[in-house]
Amino acid sequence: MSKDKYAVGYGKPPKHAQFKKGQSGNPKGRPKGIRNLNTDLEEELSQKIVVSEGGMTKETTKQRAMIKSLFAKALKGDTRAATVLINLILGLEQTRIANDAVEALTPDDITILEDFKLRILNDAQQQKETKK
Repeated sequence: MSKDKYAVGYGKPPKHAQFKKGQSGNPKGRPKGIRNLNTDLEEELSQKIVVSEGGMTKETTKQRAMIKSLFAKALKGDTRAATVLINLILGLEQTRIANDAVEALTPDDITILEDFKLRILNDAQQQKETKK
């Protein structure tokens, strides 16, 4: 095959079908100002509402009101509410355990990890030099 001939194949589309320099592969993309589900959910949960509790009215977030409602239903014997609460608590506990494990690194642990990282980088550098 000559030098000026371009080999078309897997991962090498024909030149005419490739994106031009500076051209996006998704020109329309996501419109500006459109927010994702997570952002909308966080905003909705943080909105304040007025609830009456024990004959008194007070302002609280929707998230807190939902949790209070779940607890009240679970305490009255609603097994679905109890299951949802237990799953929430377990998920929260797993997140807490994972965060504690990351924070529990001692200075000796950090030194060992840094030494290991340097050893791996040195090995990679040596392999790169032997290939040349």
